[in-house]
Amino acid sequence: MATQRYSVTPHPFDTLLTWVKSGEIAIPEIQRPFVWEATKVRNLLDSLYQGFPVGYLIAWRNPTVKLKDGTTSAGKRILIDGQQRVTALMASLLGMEVLTKNYERVRIRIAFNPLAEGDEPSFEVSNPAIAKNPLWIPDVSKLFQSDADLFDQTDAYVARNPEIDRNLVGKSLQRLLKIVNNSVGLIELAEDLDIETVTEIFIRVNSAGAELSQTDFAMSKIAVNEAYGGNTLRKAIEYFCHLAISPDFYSQIEKSDPEFTRSEFLPKMAWLKDVNDDLYDPTYTDMLRVAFTSEFGRGKLQDLVALVSGRNFASKQYEENIAEESFAKLKQGVLAFMSKTHFDRIIMILKSAGLYPFRGRYAAAQHSTLDR
Repeated sequence: MATQRYSVTPHPFDTLLTWVKSGEIAIPEIQRPFVWEATKVRNLLDSLYQGFPVGYLIAWRNPTVKLKDGTTSAGKRILIDGQQRVTALMASLLGMEVLTKNYERVRIRIAFNPLAEGDEPSFEVSNPAIAKNPLWIPDVSKLFQSDADLFDQTDAYVARNPEIDRNLVGKSLQRLLKIVNNSVGLIELAEDLDIETVTEIFIRVNSAGAELSQTDFAMSKIAVNEAYGGNTLRKAIEYFCHLAISPDFYSQIEKSDPEFTRSEFLPKMAWLKDVNDDLYDPTYTDMLRVAFTSEFGRGKLQDLVALVSGRNFASKQYEENIAEESFAKLKQGVLAFMSKTHFDRIIMILKSAGLYPFRGRYAAAQHSTLDR
């Protein structure tokens, strides 16, 4: 019989949200567009309010890394399944902004009706009509603020609706605030699992919702490392690929992401805002494979995940200096991929070959050759 390589422990959502805020659990999807519709966020809150189960979360602790001073540091937990649910709660309950598919930062406001009965909905996606209706609290995050007072909130609601029962309102608001105490099962993968196995688990557990790959896991692993700029590097990869398809997106980056605008990456990709040729629109898989292959001389993305984790292939240990060096090399590969000269050359080759607008490994392979 195979040995179980995971443990299952119930945790209240409040604890998980605290871990996310403190960095104990890393959620790579925070760096990417939030793909849930607002109605799914509403449904999640309603499920918690009704006391329904909302599935399991799966986390894996990064390998313990040897630091430069010889000491060791236990790695962060990475949430590899359940990212959307936790992000949805942070957005709706804590007021956190999320990125849309168009990379716009928005608030998702969920309204609450404490007097809903029977088939009447307790939650709705907030809109101007709801905001004007005194029976609705247009943004539940106001109730979860650290300085919010339940009695003050109840009094304010009764002042807007003087004919209703104050005790009933108070009980409904108290019930709402307690949803963060609802438990969810956290499946923690064994710390000694190798990168390859965790990559396979990541792909399998996410395959039901969307087609994911080793590239997706590599991008998630890159994004959670803020010490060596992994979060900005991931943005650079995704922004570049989005710009290649939508040149107008450049102004959106400048408007919505001032921190990235100040980085060295945006000037390197600025030439794309004036390009309307769709002969070669690279995907982030193309970009990551080319940058990795050209700089590291390796082709397996599992090796990239291992290297940015600090894997020493000789000693089979994890060392901080290897992670630092790997991020530096990957960054150079990404910057080389962004080169306008390289793109001009590959477009010239594709045109001379008589090819039509093209995406895929062949074009990426040609790009990799030029990078060398």
